[in-house]
Amino acid sequence: MCGICGGVALDGADALSREALQAMAGTLMHRGPDSSGFALDGPAGLAIRRLAIIDVSGGDQPLYNEDGRISIVCNGEIYNYRELRQELIQAGHRLRTGSDVEVVVHAYEQWGDDFVNRLNGMFAFALWDGIRRRLLLARDRPGIKPLYYAQHDGKLLFGSELKALLAYPDFPRELDLISLAQYLTYEYVPTPRCILKGVRKLRPGHMLIIEDGGFQERPYWRLDLEPRPVMSSERDLAEQVWQTLRESVRKELVSDVPLGVFLSGGIDSSAVTAAMADLGSDVHSFGIGFEDRSFDESAYARQVAAYLGTNHSEMTLEPRMLWELVPTMADKLDEPFADASVIPTFLLSRFARQQVTVALGGDGGDELFAGYSTLQAHRLAGWYRRLPRLLTRDLIPAAVQRLPVSHNNLSLDFRAKRFVSAMAHAPAERHQLWLGSFAPPKQTSC
Repeated sequence: MCGICGGVALDGADALSREALQAMAGTLMHRGPDSSGFALDGPAGLAIRRLAIIDVSGGDQPLYNEDGRISIVCNGEIYNYRELRQELIQAGHRLRTGSDVEVVVHAYEQWGDDFVNRLNGMFAFALWDGIRRRLLLARDRPGIKPLYYAQHDGKLLFGSELKALLAYPDFPRELDLISLAQYLTYEYVPTPRCILKGVRKLRPGHMLIIEDGGFQERPYWRLDLEPRPVMSSERDLAEQVWQTLRESVRKELVSDVPLGVFLSGGIDSSAVTAAMADLGSDVHSFGIGFEDRSFDESAYARQVAAYLGTNHSEMTLEPRMLWELVPTMADKLDEPFADASVIPTFLLSRFARQQVTVALGGDGGDELFAGYSTLQAHRLAGWYRRLPRLLTRDLIPAAVQRLPVSHNNLSLDFRAKRFVSAMAHAPAERHQLWLGSFAPPKQTSC
């Protein structure tokens, strides 16, 4: 990953100083240890801390068009850059590097604001058009790469992490109470809100265009959830899913640095690892185990690795590591985040970095393939609601409350109490109550 930041002066404001830009970029050094870059042009300033993935020696950013009047800094990767590159060269553009990011500048020149629809990748970028004096921010369709922005000191500031904005002189730090309530409900602060008042996260599939002293956020893509008639057999549908996943993984294997995969043994990471192996890649997989056996799934990862023939490396999370790491985690997280998996994920990332620079993962697979037990519980809920009211209102809840408490991962008493406590609610609310920590009534009583 890389880290980008910067800003543009709005009407009547002084331009961004190089000192302020350097301070902002300094907070992102952990995202980009390989190089830094700055571009100052009139009212605009762009900065980047780069983790080199493609065109390691020649792809330092900012990157420019032929006359240097359009510049870009980008966090992410454009998977179809080779196809776009050929199309742009045929149209007369001259590209000086082999970087995927340079393609974006020329695509903007060629197709205007519609260029973003042609990009296949994960990205958050800032593009400064010095000819039209406009700044364009964009975030990839599912929102893999983060981007914060805020209006302050007569400027529109942006950064890959909130801490980049906080490094700007006198940036306000007022807590947003609505965002706090959302955090207590969802265990994170959903986009577009931020835990700090006045700061927003750019929505997935959106652009932010800043020009003529104002700015406007607008979508360039929306997820189509309209149901379609199924004309294929189950076998054909399964093959379509597999080929789609395989093609997606193929595009993500484009890299000029060592690449691996996080493997837990679950559906999502195992599917990604299988696609890598099927593509003929020499797969380096990385897994993490736990001393607490109720949390430990490393045996499944080893089984998948053995079956697929990966070069598998594994570490074990010991309790002493938590005492060392937990006090430092707040500095690594921009906003409150209650998913404890961030701790083993951080350790696994640090472990894998000893051998590879990039690692694929399976995040999102459980949502797509109904891997979570909360999704499976909705079927059980249908049967539960058919039981006599005496059982569901009185007897079963009372019995569940008497279950002995266990500290194992997803223990029977924990799941049973969560399940019963939400059964009086509609499915969507029920689902959230199963997942969240503090329902609104509990928040009010705190």
